[in-house]
Amino acid sequence: MKSCFKNFMGLLFLGFFVITFPSCEDTNTDVEAIEYKPDEYGLSAGALNIFSKKVDNNATLTDLLLPLNISYQTINNIVENSRNIFDVRKIKSGGKYVVYTNNDSLNSVQYFVYEEDPINYWVIDLRDSLTIYRSQKAVSRIEKVTEGTIENSLYVCLEKQNADPMLALKLADVFAWAIDFYSIQSGDSFRVLYDEIYVGDKFFGVGQIKAAFFKHKGKEFLGYYFENEEEKDYFDEIGNSLRKAFLKAPLKFSRISSGFSPNRLHPVLKTRRPHLGVDFAAPAGTPILAIGDGTVTEVTRNSGYGKYVKIKHNSVYSTAYLHMSRYKEGIRPGVRIRQGDVIGYVGSTGLSSGPHVDLRFWKNGKLVNFLKEEFPSSKPIDEKYKDEFLKIQESLNSKLFPESIPTVIARI
Repeated sequence: MKSCFKNFMGLLFLGFFVITFPSCEDTNTDVEAIEYKPDEYGLSAGALNIFSKKVDNNATLTDLLLPLNISYQTINNIVENSRNIFDVRKIKSGGKYVVYTNNDSLNSVQYFVYEEDPINYWVIDLRDSLTIYRSQKAVSRIEKVTEGTIENSLYVCLEKQNADPMLALKLADVFAWAIDFYSIQSGDSFRVLYDEIYVGDKFFGVGQIKAAFFKHKGKEFLGYYFENEEEKDYFDEIGNSLRKAFLKAPLKFSRISSGFSPNRLHPVLKTRRPHLGVDFAAPAGTPILAIGDGTVTEVTRNSGYGKYVKIKHNSVYSTAYLHMSRYKEGIRPGVRIRQGDVIGYVGSTGLSSGPHVDLRFWKNGKLVNFLKEEFPSSKPIDEKYKDEFLKIQESLNSKLFPESIPTVIARI
């Protein structure tokens, strides 16, 4: 019996020794710390529970925070401390928010994140003391070249190239003063150097077009983006601005449904009479753009024109936009307008057989055919920036045309 007791005590002592005093091999071993990398919002939150939701219709910040066991007093403090950071009233239905809670029985909220858009967000830090701040997700830009020959439409062509169809709108903006994008035809071709924007590893959209080439009806067009402290625009191969005195049309995309004619059969009255404008058909509600800078002189309605806006551009040119469904808010006589500003929306008011805008164009007080007018370019690049532009142009050409250059450049 004594022998058993002695053996038991010996084992117990040995166990105590082994547990209390590590072996020599373990004396220099450090405990490895767990390092949590920041997530997409810059938060090291690996030990926290995380869930995301969408804002319900008409939900307020209070509606989002109360179910998380955040008190009215804390919510009031958040509202007071956020006044110079964000407007809590602008939380949008369908917007994304993310909640980080402790991994314990209380599930107390540590962070609350609300996304204003896919890039911008704000954080409410509820840990030791209330902290509120705005930030942005990491954004990267990848330079890309896309080219193609059009068979059906520019959109379809871009889709076949696995390019974002929104690139079509960007190209239309670059060449809006040179190419009629409503008359693009099979056989036209393009090549474009641009940025693709990524938020984290997710594609966000098309960024800046840096240079573009477009061949339309056998004619070649080039555009280069150039920016410095004084200039920010697209210029052609010799440094002339691509911005003309007027846009090619008052709508982004549409079709010409009726041209300028001294003897047209009126679609409503069924009698022959002059049509001294150009009709651009488009769905009702399509934004109508001012084709040039100027001052609004008329915002009114009559039985024939329906709702219309008239703009005086300078001592020579004036334009009017007929059959609007409504005017844009703030458009009234005396208001200065910039080229491309929205002034109203397509409709069918007045003597009209369907939704369209009838563009009227006066030159020296006489209505003329807008489609047959030719306008000079805006001012070219200032001579003091010409060398800088040519260096940038050379760099862009090497990326846009790595193998051979088009005829329009070779002629320079």
